[in-house]
Amino acid sequence: MWGIAFAGCVSAAAPVHAFSLDDVTARARKLADQPYAAPVSNLPPVFAKMQFADYIKIQPKMDQVEWKGDATPFKLGFYHQGMHFSTPVRISEVVGNRVQEIRYEPGRFDFGDLKLDKEATNKLGYAGFRVMYPVNRSDKLDEVMSVLGASYFRVIGKGQVYGLSARGLAINTGLSEPEEFPAFREFWIERPKPQDKQLVFYALLDSPSATGAYRFELNPNDNAVLKVQARVFMRGPVKKLGIAPLTSMFLFGPNQMRDANNFRPALHDSNGLSIHTGDNEWIWRPLNNPKYVALSMFQVNNPRGFGLMQRGREFSAYEDLKDRYDLRPSAWIEPQGDWGRGKVELVEIPTPDETNDNIVSFWTPDQLPPKGTPIKADYTIRWTMDERGTVTKDLAWVKQTLRTAGEITQANLIRHLDGSLGFVVDFEGGALPSLPPNAVQASFSVGDNAEVIENVLQPNPVTKGYRVTLRIKVKDPNKVVELREALVSNGKPLSETWSYQIPPGTAHSTPAQAVK
Repeated sequence: MWGIAFAGCVSAAAPVHAFSLDDVTARARKLADQPYAAPVSNLPPVFAKMQFADYIKIQPKMDQVEWKGDATPFKLGFYHQGMHFSTPVRISEVVGNRVQEIRYEPGRFDFGDLKLDKEATNKLGYAGFRVMYPVNRSDKLDEVMSVLGASYFRVIGKGQVYGLSARGLAINTGLSEPEEFPAFREFWIERPKPQDKQLVFYALLDSPSATGAYRFELNPNDNAVLKVQARVFMRGPVKKLGIAPLTSMFLFGPNQMRDANNFRPALHDSNGLSIHTGDNEWIWRPLNNPKYVALSMFQVNNPRGFGLMQRGREFSAYEDLKDRYDLRPSAWIEPQGDWGRGKVELVEIPTPDETNDNIVSFWTPDQLPPKGTPIKADYTIRWTMDERGTVTKDLAWVKQTLRTAGEITQANLIRHLDGSLGFVVDFEGGALPSLPPNAVQASFSVGDNAEVIENVLQPNPVTKGYRVTLRIKVKDPNKVVELREALVSNGKPLSETWSYQIPPGTAHSTPAQAVK
């Protein structure tokens, strides 16, 4: 069996039935047999040279949104071309077996105070679209999904603000050679009926190395759910193919010494990678802002779930009134069916500020199919602020990871830094509150590049959980250190596995120092 699963052949005949994923799959298959043709930008200089502050002045007019006169609770707004969104995408409406292009109209947009010649918008188009739905209040439309740029999209649920992004496909991510960014070229959006609570749309993906057909089903709610069906055709060989990629940002947090010049305790869209393996192990990997690009691989055959999570919902964990990192969702991916042998990979890229998305996660199959055989990947993405709800209730989870300079208490009771590196890991929930202390043990392992100075497990009466206090000495700071710790009882797991990496060059540095 070739990795995930592979779809059969689909006739390219014109549809006489309701439009479906099969129609887009036929397009993608045919496109994969043709040489790649890069889209050519049609942007006049006034749009091509636009800065972000000016680009965001271009907003959809609410009285010109798609389906404004229809009873459906969903409405569509569009993104204008501009900046690096330089090539138009084709967007069509689907009603049964009828497909009609939604043509570009500059009158749909409010250009604010931008000084533009009307001729500048001639022959332009849409760069993407946004979905609006009354998720917070029944009498007010909220933007719940954004589709803009390459194959990127973002989704939010009730009370959430935009944070991390998902992508249709990742190619050669985290390698020494340039990454390839596949792009959605065409969309087909089904007009929802008045009673529909979900929006269905399709997308055609294209790149030098692959094509793809996608079906998306968006269910806005407290926690938005996006069902994805992907059919990917390879044009040629690639070194790495990323399925269900997520992209996020991590600048600093308590698990990596904070920037002393910033009042915020943490600054990130996500602070960890959660994995539920096919063998039923749960793994929690706190994120880093490394000095060099770091790649972590977890052999996960038939993954049950993985995602980039934002654990810690207290406002005091971020103290940011403007950007509200406490309201940014986690994205939890649940594969459907048998994905076969492969790995969950995590790419961490150094960044000096929060404007760069420096975190990527995805699943990559151990073996790619031959040309002409499509990859089939079906999965669900849950955009949630209920991180505890994604981990089985029977297991304790890692509530927080704190990193500090290691210290000892001298005879005069004054604490003294001893050159070691310290961690405090708090486990909460599961069966921990009901177990006697002697029933809980720590299962710990460390790589060869560190010496363990202290590893203490003690009950935490405040949380009714357990706290691990760990001190190590890194032997070679220019090499990586891997740490793993879990709580067990007579060999049976009581918690998820805390899996931490100290990247090269960061054993004794703050994030600000690490990225210089």
